[in-house]
Amino acid sequence: MANNITFTMIKPDAVRANNIGPILSMITEAGFKIKAMKYTSLNKDTAGAFYAVHSERPFYGELVDFMSSGPIVAAILEKDNAVEDFRKLIGATNPAEAAEGTIRKAYATSIGENAVHGSDSDDNAAIEGDFFFSNLEKF
Repeated sequence: MANNITFTMIKPDAVRANNIGPILSMITEAGFKIKAMKYTSLNKDTAGAFYAVHSERPFYGELVDFMSSGPIVAAILEKDNAVEDFRKLIGATNPAEAAEGTIRKAYATSIGENAVHGSDSDDNAAIEGDFFFSNLEKF
């Protein structure tokens, strides 16, 4: 059964390009409610811990460097069928393959700098949300 919570990050490339507002507008216009949100940054240790699932992959070092290169916006989102619906909204990892009307089609510049992160499962949404937010920060 699908959950109603997912997690997202607006990545450093989209923050640098001043796309926080437009991305948040797309998210809320798609019916998601923001349940927690913060503007923060990751150092290499925290980025490495967040992406530890990818530690054996060849792109891991570049990913950690990129995600610690500037501020991000972390958020927990709520909507029925949140994970699946958000994955549709963000689009394919490669912006050249992303559908029109998706966040990555509009704001990503490459596979590596793809504007946003979205949880890939209900379990990971909970884990990722808990990584950034205490229970006092969730509404």
